Amino acid sequence: MKPRIYQYLICALFFYNALPAFSCTNLIVTKGATKDGSVMITYAADSHTRYGAIAYFPAADHPDGSRCEIYHYETGKLLGTIPEIPHTFSVVQFMNEHQVAIGETTFGGLDSLAVQPGGLLDYGSLMRIALQRSKTAREAMHVMTDLVAEYGYATTGESFSISDSNEAWIMELIGKGKYEKGAVWVARRIPDGYISGHANQARITTFPFQKKNNWNNPSQDVFNAPDVISFARKVGAYKGEDAAFSFSDVYNPVKFGGARFCDARVWSFFRKVCSQIRNDDRYTQYATGRFQKEGSFPDGSKNVNAFVSNRLPLWVKPDAPIDLAVVMERMRDHYEDTPMDMRNDPGAGPYKSPYRWRPMEFEVEGETYLNERAIATQQTGYSFVAQSRGYLPDPIGGIFWFGVDDTDGCVYTPVYCGTSKIPSSYAPGNGSMITWSDSSAYWTFSQVNNWAYSRYNVIHPEIATYQHELEDKFRSAVSETDQKAIGLYATNSQATVALLTDFSVATGNQLVSDWKSFYHYLFMKYHDGNVKITEGHKLLDNGNGKNVPKKPLQPGYGKEWEKIMIQGTGDRLKMPVEERPK
Repeated sequence: MKPRIYQYLICALFFYNALPAFSCTNLIVTKGATKDGSVMITYAADSHTRYGAIAYFPAADHPDGSRCEIYHYETGKLLGTIPEIPHTFSVVQFMNEHQVAIGETTFGGLDSLAVQPGGLLDYGSLMRIALQRSKTAREAMHVMTDLVAEYGYATTGESFSISDSNEAWIMELIGKGKYEKGAVWVARRIPDGYISGHANQARITTFPFQKKNNWNNPSQDVFNAPDVISFARKVGAYKGEDAAFSFSDVYNPVKFGGARFCDARVWSFFRKVCSQIRNDDRYTQYATGRFQKEGSFPDGSKNVNAFVSNRLPLWVKPDAPIDLAVVMERMRDHYEDTPMDMRNDPGAGPYKSPYRWRPMEFEVEGETYLNERAIATQQTGYSFVAQSRGYLPDPIGGIFWFGVDDTDGCVYTPVYCGTSKIPSSYAPGNGSMITWSDSSAYWTFSQVNNWAYSRYNVIHPEIATYQHELEDKFRSAVSETDQKAIGLYATNSQATVALLTDFSVATGNQLVSDWKSFYHYLFMKYHDGNVKITEGHKLLDNGNGKNVPKKPLQPGYGKEWEKIMIQGTGDRLKMPVEERPK
């Protein structure tokens, strides 16, 4: 097998485990909304069968007649080939050497459009090929929409976050099913200074329809398929006026699950940084699945189609510019301090767990109930914050902050987009969901997270402290490496790439080594329900020099849960009066 084809097969098989539908969260932050002027998009790739690793495609020159093989990212099946272009750019997972980044969430959409016979390109292929062929977010959208028009679309409805060092966009696309080859779509630029997000529910509602897509016009901030409205009429999905057409309400009508399980994650992000959302009960009602269908929308426009009127805005302005640390923290959200906070009901157990094991719905005595679906969730395979910094040269400016397993317990390691190699501990093939590897980043972090799940409010605070300590250290190290790289870049680009690669590889591999030692420490400290006495990350002995620990603490279950434990037990657990502690 030829080396390049082998590489594509490895990455295709990786994405087979990495990109199932209905499971992801993207946050979008424009450069005017950040403290340092960087553009950031995030992606939590969630699935109970997903393995976290970093795929890498080096830049390459291709001879005339070369073909690009298209492997379905969810099944691994070879769908076919398309002509390759003369030169493709390097890609680190979902960010390329020019600081272009893409994330996605699947919304599915109308069942009648779910299958397109002969469709060649699925969403994963579109993302990878667009990154290999684009220097800007606009170019990436142009590539993606041209490809589906020519070769057909092989999966269901998708929302894409697409960014570069200057702009951030949301593009929503759904195939034409059995009716025609291709897809209908709309893309909107997030205004500078604003934030957005999407989470498995289409978000673009009404928009100014464009008669022409002028991709080279920097002032055009909306693009759309020319038949995005007429096709909906053709298949009987819409009968209203053009001006009132809503992409989401027509192609992915919002239902209870679309609000409570999906858009609620965006709402939680918005409300943490934007008082407009936090203080408006209409949006809280929407996030909890209680819809209004008033005669007009919050912006005053008429609701002539009786769509849901209290939906979240597509974008909001944060109260103050936010930084990288805040964006990372928002990826660790469990609806804390909201009506959906999971820490205080019986499902939280004695240790205030903000997690609920699946399934998401369950039945008790004929009634159906739900488990909340937050941004931070146990089944995350990997997540990232792609940071594009236009004030630095591309190889230096793009940082792909990557974490594996649950975002709440991951540590985001920095990988420069100009790297020529990835850390071996994060490489595809180093372990899998059914293959153990002691050097795997994924299994190392999963061990710590699963240990924390056993006694969340006892163990996790210590994890969070170390997590923030390391990420603070990494941000400082990136600043230092930036300065070294800038000094080299003007005179020696190869040495610059070597510097960025060495930093990215060493930082990632060292992190996994340190986190493995941290797991050993945590396991011993919280062993058997006890809490041993420690100093730093060292367990202390009793002073006799024989490795006997000091007497450990025994915090038990806490007073609140002790009251729950005795409910319905009568006198079975009650101590005789004479035996009670004095």
